[in-house]
Amino acid sequence: MIKVLAAVAAGGAIGSSLRFLTSVWVQRHWPQHFYMATFSVNLVGCFLIGLLSGLFLTRTDIPLELRTGLTVGLLGGLTTFSSFSLETIRLIEGGQAAVAFGYLAASVLCGLLAAWGGLSLARL
Repeated sequence: MIKVLAAVAAGGAIGSSLRFLTSVWVQRHWPQHFYMATFSVNLVGCFLIGLLSGLFLTRTDIPLELRTGLTVGLLGGLTTFSSFSLETIRLIEGGQAAVAFGYLAASVLCGLLAAWGGLSLARL
């Protein structure tokens, strides 16, 4: 259990750091589109969790520490539903309701499609 916890903690630190660096980069280059950092990491994370989950179904020899560290740790730290929710509210409060609802719909739909795409790719 300690090894699994350590793998989750290490993966979470890496995933959270990647999310932070993505946000910094987007803020520097497209400050008016601050929400695209969260959108991007959520899509990547959804795709990767689908892909990895599919691979782990067929590769039971992969250690639990690695599987859990990647999915719960790395991808859990990378994806950011709470940030997504706050950013949607900020857009609405900023008078950008149409952008907020577009962001909401695109995030949910594209996230589901990305997870399905990753899982489908893993099943090939």
